[in-house]
Amino acid sequence: MLTLDRTFDFHGDAVAWGWIKGPDTAPPAVLIHGFPWSAQAWRRIAPWLARERSVYYFDMLGCGQSAKHAEQDVSPAVQNELLANLIDHWGLSKPLVVAHDFGGLAALRGHFLSGIEYSALYLIDAVSVLPSGSPFFAHAKEHFEAFAETPGFTHDALFRAFVNFGSLHGLLAETIDMYAAPWRGDVGQPAFYRQILHSGSGYIQEVQDCYAPVAFPVHLVWGEHDDNIPVSQGRELADALNADSFTVVPDAAHIVMEDAPEAVVAALLGARDGRA
Repeated sequence: MLTLDRTFDFHGDAVAWGWIKGPDTAPPAVLIHGFPWSAQAWRRIAPWLARERSVYYFDMLGCGQSAKHAEQDVSPAVQNELLANLIDHWGLSKPLVVAHDFGGLAALRGHFLSGIEYSALYLIDAVSVLPSGSPFFAHAKEHFEAFAETPGFTHDALFRAFVNFGSLHGLLAETIDMYAAPWRGDVGQPAFYRQILHSGSGYIQEVQDCYAPVAFPVHLVWGEHDDNIPVSQGRELADALNADSFTVVPDAAHIVMEDAPEAVVAALLGARDGRA
């Protein structure tokens, strides 16, 4: 398990983060998880990447160990603002950024809308192009109060089905429990549905309109069996950014870091800052 033993004050909310120090003078890497996961999605990746880089990771606002409360705005616009603030707090200049799912949206918005510069960007099954969303998302947004107040055992069953849909062969029970724990109880359960409530296609459209080739390398890694965000959308993103590579992982669905962590490690080890 990754240790998140530090906090960053973001507009009065505590954001949990941690890091693994790499070799002396090692360049930095920032890992950004998606929804409904947490920084623990990188637990099999970060130690390997730390052989070459100093690795920073965090729980996005309203996720994992970070603060959750009813008054929060946890929209994608806030998450890329948080990313910019964290990179500044850490004193990083042009870090390598690796991002999955809604973390990918935060990274893309971070560059195109917040002006963050990266040394390289790795996107894994990123929320990035329209159409986006699922019938479950639409239904949960429309009936937020009902879902937020549903009995805990019903919520647990929905969560299990939701995360398993992102895995090709299904996740281990202990893995599901690890991801589910922050989303349980009087605080966690409403926070789960709040993330859905505050999402929206407009946040994707806003940055999608800005897509263009960038000065740093961009590499995409995509699960071949991703039914959430299909490979065709990944290729559309790759074309829009003139990506340097597009790797399809055969034995993986949406949560590639769980289905095929070795493929992510292989893509990242020896990652270059700059093009050949």
